[in-house]
Amino acid sequence: MRKTSTGTLYVFSAPSGAGKTSLVKALLEKTEAIGVSVSHTTRAPREGESDGKDYNFVSQDAFKALIEQGAFLEHAQVFDNFYGTSQVWVEQQLSSGHDVILEIDWQGAQQIRQQMPDMVSIFILPPSRDELLKRLTGRGTDSQEVIDRRMQDAVAEMSHYGEFDYLIINDNFEYALQELRSVVIARRQRIEVQSQKQRHLLENLLN
Repeated sequence: MRKTSTGTLYVFSAPSGAGKTSLVKALLEKTEAIGVSVSHTTRAPREGESDGKDYNFVSQDAFKALIEQGAFLEHAQVFDNFYGTSQVWVEQQLSSGHDVILEIDWQGAQQIRQQMPDMVSIFILPPSRDELLKRLTGRGTDSQEVIDRRMQDAVAEMSHYGEFDYLIINDNFEYALQELRSVVIARRQRIEVQSQKQRHLLENLLN
């Protein structure tokens, strides 16, 4: 990544049902100059999802071709489907001063960390296993077999929380949202960011 980038790459990970998607949506509504990377995926669109907005839906053959082209910053298999992040799009956003959020699992986070060690990683946890099960069951869209599988995978996912920079417990939604915004706001005040963003002001103050 170029040294002149003023945008920050955020990696958000969480077990299914922790509320990550809702938190990210609220964060975007309350924060300027930040967006979510639209991942490529081989899974079928769910009701209400649209191509290019929620995901870039592609076939498995097309996905494998993109891997061979080196188009992904990271890619991983989740359940029976593949997901990947466009490297060119992320670099363009960061170079223009925009923050970018990647919603990926811990495996994807490891890939990103190796290539971009200055990225900021945030892990979101539910307040308890009982609450997590309640949220998964409350969706009403998955079979018991799928729920059991997601609970099992959630435990494995949560065991990697220690690899991340920040830990957010999504018990009280508004408080968790405030904590997320605090991380973003603080990152934007770093010297290397402000010295570029406010260079004209600094020149006028010092000359």
